[in-house]
Amino acid sequence: MTREISLKPIGVVAETPVVERTSRHVFLGIAAAMCGSAVFSLNDLCIKHLSGAYALHQVILVRAFVGVAFILGFAAVSGQRRIWYTKRPWMHLLRSSIVMISNATYFLGLAALPLADAAAIGFVAPLLLTMLSVLILREKVGWHRWGAVVVGLIGVVVMLRPEGQFRWAAVLVLISALCYATTQTMTRMFRDTESAVTINFYTQVAFVVVSSSMGLFVGDGHLAGSPDASLAFLFRPWILPVEGDWIYFLGTGLAVAIGGLLMSQAYRMNEAALVAPFEYTSMPLAILWGFVFFGTFPDLQGWVGIALIIGAGLYTLWRETVRRHGR
Repeated sequence: MTREISLKPIGVVAETPVVERTSRHVFLGIAAAMCGSAVFSLNDLCIKHLSGAYALHQVILVRAFVGVAFILGFAAVSGQRRIWYTKRPWMHLLRSSIVMISNATYFLGLAALPLADAAAIGFVAPLLLTMLSVLILREKVGWHRWGAVVVGLIGVVVMLRPEGQFRWAAVLVLISALCYATTQTMTRMFRDTESAVTINFYTQVAFVVVSSSMGLFVGDGHLAGSPDASLAFLFRPWILPVEGDWIYFLGTGLAVAIGGLLMSQAYRMNEAALVAPFEYTSMPLAILWGFVFFGTFPDLQGWVGIALIIGAGLYTLWRETVRRHGR
């Protein structure tokens, strides 16, 4: 059996009331989701910076090596052994494949979109999680939250700018959001058999394998030269990183490892519909990073889309609070 870190503080006896244990689980899960979301915003910042000069698969390979090193170190320090042991290898393979699609489509879209716009469209994922939690996990969702899902999807349509120039890069981010919602639903399904460390270990190993394979086939740059920012990011040749960019490579590796552990733990501990809205923590950070590092700021239509998506998520959170208090 895979060992997991105990969430019970030292000194708490076995007779701790069920309600207290449940409340602690909810609090720790929400805290993990908020912290993980904030850390992931740093990952987006680093990827956005690197997308102008490096190939996507080169960035992912370096990031994955850093992530594996962090996870192994964390497992050693926390006393977890045999983190590679699993009862569900095929589920890990399926989940890792979907994670890779989610990452690839998001980062390709991010290369061609302002950071805040990409983050806003990606935030439809918590709403999609609400849908999947009903279809797959059989969690109960009322009409209030279904209404929030519809409003959030309208916000995505606004971000796609159907009345102006249609943005295919935004569609890539939307595909990424659907894949992300699917992977977190699967994470919820892992809660009884797999630790957060094991889940993320297999994810990082999959990134190493796939990005290495991509590098062998297209890393020489023979398909490079597209004027499209997303395709340029995908097919650019591998180059030796300049000294100042190593901090961004290290940053994205640590961010995805730490953020992945926190988010996996959050979705293992609580219902997906409860955790998902707290991922909006990183939206203000995305706007801040975009303005400070890239000089971009959402326009009026962008703000409308952001307001609809974020508002729908926060309404979902409010309804969850009301439901839990029986009002």
